[in-house]
This record gives sequence, structure tokens and C-alpha cells, in this order.
Amino acid sequence: MNSDHNHRTGSGADDEEEIDYGPSKSQIKRECHHLLDVGDEILKLKAEEIRSLDLPAELEEAVTTALKIKSRSGLKRQRQYIGKLLRNMDSEDIENRLRAIQHRHDINTAAFKRLERWRDRLIDNDKNVLGEIIERHPDIDRQHINQLTRAARAEAAKDKPPVAARKLFKYLREVDESAAVNSE
Repeated sequence: MNSDHNHRTGSGADDEEEIDYGPSKSQIKRECHHLLDVGDEILKLKAEEIRSLDLPAELEEAVTTALKIKSRSGLKRQRQYIGKLLRNMDSEDIENRLRAIQHRHDINTAAFKRLERWRDRLIDNDKNVLGEIIERHPDIDRQHINQLTRAARAEAAKDKPPVAARKLFKYLREVDESAAVNSE
């Protein structure tokens, strides 16, 4: 029986190396689900970000159509169609451009949160925060930031709308953005 088994499957390891079974069914399913997720991430982008992905015409049309669909079942079918289109093309380049856009979003969110913390700490009279801001932005107008901070504290004490606090945040953002532009 052993010789019969060897005869049917080949005579040794050399024959097994030549056989390429391709990706497993599980691997194919994982890739399909991944590409569905990529399609979903594309659908979450703003119109100008979608255009910046420079998608092939058929895929761009499918994405545009998906954004117009209101029906859950229709959207599900369109999402699957987008996943199918992504499977049938080299989607790696599209994924890289998508990740770059998402990375910019993450950086912008982190910067926004840092600026909010600075503003709140200034209003709460944290003595260390001004030093941190000056260390990062030595050219900041200290007199202006102190005026904005005093006005924001006064309006907070009187439970007024946060007009000065918004101006303080806007000024911090302008300083931060101009430093980012100057460093490029």
C-alpha cells in the first residue's frame, strides 16, 4: 500500500515543491474582508479626499454611486461591488494613499487636542503651560496671549459664552500652523 500511495501522490518531496496550491480559502476571505474595509474607509472620506486618491474611473463611479444610495441593502451590494473592483486591481497604491490621508487626519486631531489642552490650562491659570507654549513657539506674542487668557477667564467667571476662549484657541492654532509652515 505504501508503494501505491507513493505512486499516486508522487515519489517524494520534489514533486510537492512544484505544486502551488495558492492562497488558502481563509486567506482569500481575509483579503476580501480587508478590501471591503478599505472600500468603507474610502466612503468615509470627503469628496476632495476621494478625488485625491486618483481612483480608476470604474471604482470612482462605484464610490460616487454608493454615496448616493440610501437603502441599506442597496448600499451593502454596492460596498461588495467596490470590494470586488478593489480585488480585481492593484489596490496597494490606493491603500497607501488612503493611509496617508488618514495619517493627516490623525495628526490634525492630535494637534487640535493639544491646542485645546493648552487653552484650557491657560484659562485654568496653569503656571507651566505658557512656558511650554513659548518653548515650542518662541516668537509668540506674549502680551496678546495674556490679554486673550485674561478675557477668557473673565467670561468663564461670569458664565458668558466662550467668545474670548475661542479667540484664544484660534490664536494658538494660527501660531501652531505658521510654525508648521515655516518648518517645512
